[in-house]
Amino acid sequence: MSLVGVANKADPSFSRIPIIDLQNISTADPTLKQELSEKIRDACMNVGFFYVKNHGIPVATLENALAESKNFFALPLETKMEIDMRKTPNFKGYNPLFSSNNDPNGLKDMHEGFEFGWEEMAPQERDEKRAEDGVMAGSNVWPPKEDAPAFREAVLSYYHAAVNLGKLLFPLFARALDLPETFFDDKTKNSAALMRVLHYPPQTPDVDEKTDPPIQSLQVLNASKQWIDAPPIPGTLVVNLGDQFARWTNDIFKSTVHRAANKSGAERYSIPLFFGTDYDVRLEPIESCVSAERPPKYEIITAGEYVKERLKATYGH
Repeated sequence: MSLVGVANKADPSFSRIPIIDLQNISTADPTLKQELSEKIRDACMNVGFFYVKNHGIPVATLENALAESKNFFALPLETKMEIDMRKTPNFKGYNPLFSSNNDPNGLKDMHEGFEFGWEEMAPQERDEKRAEDGVMAGSNVWPPKEDAPAFREAVLSYYHAAVNLGKLLFPLFARALDLPETFFDDKTKNSAALMRVLHYPPQTPDVDEKTDPPIQSLQVLNASKQWIDAPPIPGTLVVNLGDQFARWTNDIFKSTVHRAANKSGAERYSIPLFFGTDYDVRLEPIESCVSAERPPKYEIITAGEYVKERLKATYGH
């Protein structure tokens, strides 16, 4: 059956987020590799989200990034505002509470954040990997060492570990789309990988009247319009496909609506990596994802143009 045929039979009315074990992600055994890619295809077509365990990122790397993120957000607001992202053309730096809006029909986001992209651990005058970023060109900005001495190293270490995991996943996504494993290799040499460090202060019901308390922080909307909890599971990471894959696959792989609201009464932190193709790659539908009954749904633009337009819509500049 074609991918379009399989997608037409998909059931996106899921009731839970699947957990996928990546223990065999680097195996040479074709049977094990096929089993893993089939699990990923099922999750991508039906849910758009999945957990991964045995992902290979050391616990210490995660814990250090979280600890230093807490230290950064505890700094005085005036200190953080010195690296306000509105001072940069490439959306790098700090953004305060209510400065973004991921839902154009909703309230502004109840979180503060810090955004950065690719950078070698050892600072360089010119990073060849980032020299051709086009509309997203520009270096990262960091808080001064005296204010956050270990922040850059901690979050950048986690960033590189997460990017490496993303590169391991792409061959599996290719297999899940019945493509050669190498299909994305030439499209992810200098991937558009942006990391966002987020802090959610405790919310009360009157901050977000559209959300009924108490709720799980991260929730995913299924086809039956039910919000499905995606609670933290020790030892796992959450993978969300996002809009670029929806464009690549003509919506055969799902980009699922989700939300986060912190009604727990405690501080909440999140460090997502937005990992995609190189900025100069055209986001055009894969041939096997298009048919007479499923014509292309999106205009073709480059990944860089798409990312910048989304950031402009989110941050309003």
